[in-house]
Amino acid sequence: MNPIVNIAAYKFLPLDNLKALRVRLQTLCADAELKGSILLSPEGINLFVAGGEPQIERLLTELRSWPGLADLQPKFSHTDHQPFRRMLVRIKREIIAFGVPGIDPARRTSPKLAARQLKQWLDEGRPITLLDTRNDYEIKLGTFKNALPIGVDHFRDFPAAVAKLPEELKEQTVVMFCTGGIRCEKAGPYMEQVGFKNILQLDGGILKYFEEVGGEHYQGECFVFDQRVGLDPKLSETQSAQCFQCQSPLTQAEQEHPHYVPGRSCPYCFKTPAEQMAANIARRHETIRKLITPLPGSQPYDHYKPVNVPVECDGQTIVETLYRVVRYIPIEVWEQKCADGLILTAEKGPVAATHRVRTGERYLHRLPAVIEPAVNMDVRILHEDEAIVVVNKPAPLPVHSGGRFYRNTLQWLLFDVYAPQKLRPAHRLDANTTGVQVLTRTRHFAGLVQDQFAQGQVDKVYLVRVKGHPEADEFVCMAPISKEPGKVGSRSVDLEDGLPSHTDFRVLQRFGDGTALLEARPRTGRTNQIRIHAAHLGWPVCGDPAYFGGNEVGETQTLSVDAPPLCLHAFEITFRHPVSRQPVTFRAPPPAWAAAAS
Repeated sequence: MNPIVNIAAYKFLPLDNLKALRVRLQTLCADAELKGSILLSPEGINLFVAGGEPQIERLLTELRSWPGLADLQPKFSHTDHQPFRRMLVRIKREIIAFGVPGIDPARRTSPKLAARQLKQWLDEGRPITLLDTRNDYEIKLGTFKNALPIGVDHFRDFPAAVAKLPEELKEQTVVMFCTGGIRCEKAGPYMEQVGFKNILQLDGGILKYFEEVGGEHYQGECFVFDQRVGLDPKLSETQSAQCFQCQSPLTQAEQEHPHYVPGRSCPYCFKTPAEQMAANIARRHETIRKLITPLPGSQPYDHYKPVNVPVECDGQTIVETLYRVVRYIPIEVWEQKCADGLILTAEKGPVAATHRVRTGERYLHRLPAVIEPAVNMDVRILHEDEAIVVVNKPAPLPVHSGGRFYRNTLQWLLFDVYAPQKLRPAHRLDANTTGVQVLTRTRHFAGLVQDQFAQGQVDKVYLVRVKGHPEADEFVCMAPISKEPGKVGSRSVDLEDGLPSHTDFRVLQRFGDGTALLEARPRTGRTNQIRIHAAHLGWPVCGDPAYFGGNEVGETQTLSVDAPPLCLHAFEITFRHPVSRQPVTFRAPPPAWAAAAS
């Protein structure tokens, strides 16, 4: 016994009052416990429905009562189980998505060839071209012998695929076919429109051919869009399955392949971890390309800088507090900002200059119509997994928000790319420094990696090009570095009260222009350590805007995009992976100025 009747039918005809028709069908199908899908559109109806025989008849009686559907003749098959999970009645623009204006099968379509006529032609060996208009993954399960696949992943791609067909095919007899005929109703007129002179479509498609003449001249099964997946020439369900990930139909032999994991992968879409990561990174790079065109901070926007009231400012006026927290801005400027309504409460209400604050309160400093300086945001992802992301940071590009940069930063960009996760930098590279930057994907992993940096358990190798030729091939600098920042945030060698600092240097190459390429291994992690030590030894880093040697300090920290680059590159980093706890090493390809190191 096969208690379930499966019907497939479509018809192109003008339909209106679609919402009312949808409600009628939803009510009927729910009452009759039918499952499947019915698509309604101004161009007609397309349906795949399964249920008990009396209930199917009830549906057909309803449909045949509609004007223009009295002759609706579905294709029937039977199963011993319900092949659909639910019942959907939807209103669509088209009952089969094609997207080419002017194609109206209700008014005109290509001539149809009966299944028996096609079999006779194939028996006779008549010179025809069989064109399979279905998707590539459907064709994997079976098709007519010697049929030409159109080569698409979706029917919307059909016009582009037709443009690639041999020009001589336009003069030949082409018999196109699909599962039930609906796609050919649109494909045929389109091919005639672009110059094909003798186009025929198999009436009722493969399923009608099976029903009327069996499987002669056909190899394999016919893919269907329900849980049955495949039907044999007797219209019986086969043992084929379908991959949840890539939609490929799978024979019984393919289901026994070790790469077939139901709901996850199959032999056609399985990727090794490295392949999967490469695919993920390629998608991330495409996202980055879109996000940085134009740069996030290049369009004017209002920026709100938070100000938290410290204990020592309790009871003071807001301008006194702001002057104490941000000393480089005069108190008169803060008074004017209050007058202009630029100092706000956390709820964004304006604050008078005489307003008194309390410890722990939060205020906002509004910066109107901010446009940030241009940066280089061509970030390249080197590695990603469940715990960390490693990138090759370009320059100039700040890692964190601050100063003149809020949105044109690495962290802002990666927040968008990896949303809803908010990546946390495990360490920091200067805005002008290129190379390996490690970020973590959760607070838990951040603690495990950042602790290694704090404990000095991370091995870092930098490439640095300096002015001058060091005499020794290997040398060390252990000059202590100041605790507090000076002009434009710079540090300096402080022999009396500085923090212990240690950098190992090795000469890789001395150049004829008076510069040298060095390898630098910082054993401590002080701010600007390599740049300060190199300048202190008399070999300042090429392109450095801050440290020129001696006590001389520049006026700029972040370079402009068109300035000569700072020749400092984080080349290699080694640390324990927070999941495996095993050492991992990542490298960023050397920039052009350090190409000799590769």
